[in-house]
Amino acid sequence: MNRERRFPRVPSTVLVLLACLPGFIAVVALALYAGGGDGAATASLAARPEHPAVSPSPHSAHTAARPRIVPRSAWLDATASHPQPPPRYDDKVVAVFIHHTDSPNGYDCADAPRIIRALYAGQTGARSWDDIGYNFLVDRCGTIYEGRAGGVDRAVTGAHTQGFNHRTAGIAALGTFTDGAVPKAMTDSIAALAAWKLGLADIDPRIKVRLVSSNNLSRYPAGQAAMLPSLAAHQDGFMTSCPGAALIAKLPSIREAAARLQGRTPTATPQTGRRLLR
Repeated sequence: MNRERRFPRVPSTVLVLLACLPGFIAVVALALYAGGGDGAATASLAARPEHPAVSPSPHSAHTAARPRIVPRSAWLDATASHPQPPPRYDDKVVAVFIHHTDSPNGYDCADAPRIIRALYAGQTGARSWDDIGYNFLVDRCGTIYEGRAGGVDRAVTGAHTQGFNHRTAGIAALGTFTDGAVPKAMTDSIAALAAWKLGLADIDPRIKVRLVSSNNLSRYPAGQAAMLPSLAAHQDGFMTSCPGAALIAKLPSIREAAARLQGRTPTATPQTGRRLLR
């Protein structure tokens, strides 16, 4: 990999404090959106080898179709983008973290690109991140957008979950879901996206996976292994209420839907009587 370009960084402790303030004051001018999302992860870069795109194993039976993903170019152009170093990659994605952007819900879906652009401006501007932290964003109409640069089919290292950005992907729901309804079109698209992304590594959306914390600011000290859901809430890895109680309540059904899309069928377990998807 070429030597990465260095850019000023805000200290990690400051980023975490900022991430805990909904409607972040310094970016209130960004149409109320740029302060959204407590994506409490640093955007600092460490030199890591690049990996090829993750392909499903030829013997894998549990893959899912790739949903339609609107490219990054739909919301970001040369006039709004910032210079940034090359993307980092992991070998595969074994977990996805679900977020909300902590921004207003009553938007027209045609405005989603503008909202994402404002989020990008807040994270790369006031927060001095190298790029938007989320790998993907989903609007209330179910449209999926490419977020962080590097290629949607690759294991791009994000900046979305403090301590657990490696071997994971961040999916952000556009809006605030602390209470109230979560649009079905949104949860359906999250399920489809998670099914496809996890299916590339033949990961069941209902299991727990072993992840190792890289940062003391997560729920686990740096270097400690944790068993976390393969389809997790942001709060599973970081001290936050994200993605909001209403969306968290939907995660069990999202996991079930994602598993069905991977072709996993329910089977009874005599020992417990529980029904699992395999």
